[in-house]
Amino acid sequence: MNRGGNVDISTVNQGYCDAVMDTDRESALHIIDVAMESGIAAEQLVFDVVLPALDHMLHVIAARDDATLAQHFMTARVSEEVVEALLPKFRQRPSCSGVVVLGTARGDFHGLGKKIVAGTLRAHMYTVHDAGLNVSPLQFVDLAAETGATVIGVSSMMMHTTVGDEGPLGVRAELTRRGLDKRIRLIVDGAPYRFDDTLYRRVSADAFAQDAFSAVAVVSALCARGEHHA
Repeated sequence: MNRGGNVDISTVNQGYCDAVMDTDRESALHIIDVAMESGIAAEQLVFDVVLPALDHMLHVIAARDDATLAQHFMTARVSEEVVEALLPKFRQRPSCSGVVVLGTARGDFHGLGKKIVAGTLRAHMYTVHDAGLNVSPLQFVDLAAETGATVIGVSSMMMHTTVGDEGPLGVRAELTRRGLDKRIRLIVDGAPYRFDDTLYRRVSADAFAQDAFSAVAVVSALCARGEHHA
């Protein structure tokens, strides 16, 4: 289907992309509302408009030197909000892509990056449990075990919270102690990993994500590995 009523899906796509890039939440939501009223199905809006626009915008923003965290956050947040509003209107609710626990390492209170990743993952149909800031290894693993998560994401913006025993190393040790290290995968992100692409191995993580754009692909691969080992 290329058209719903008198509204062309390509026009909706372009308008939505422009609104998201401008961090214009009201315009983005209005475009989706008008498209729904014109007869375009909620499924098509999510999979042919919202998710492609999110991926494209995050890619463009990540490549631009003048991009701001506000643009990253609003892109993810608006997409998450639209998907959540459209899901109840699906003829059949899509299956969950996976369950993920996110949080910042013990001693780290920088939470904006985590929110961006969480919003992006939720827009891509992942169930995300936000453990918050300053999270201990025990809290990470407890929440993952309680929710059936197959991926734990640990964010840290400072070197001492990255390599310290209360960071990813501690999460890995707790997973191993409980025999969960084959079922629950560990992903890391944050500034220190962008300067050293081997650092994630030093902290015993399975992978790292450079940004929210790559986080979806990385988490998808880790969830698939978790299902293989289940």
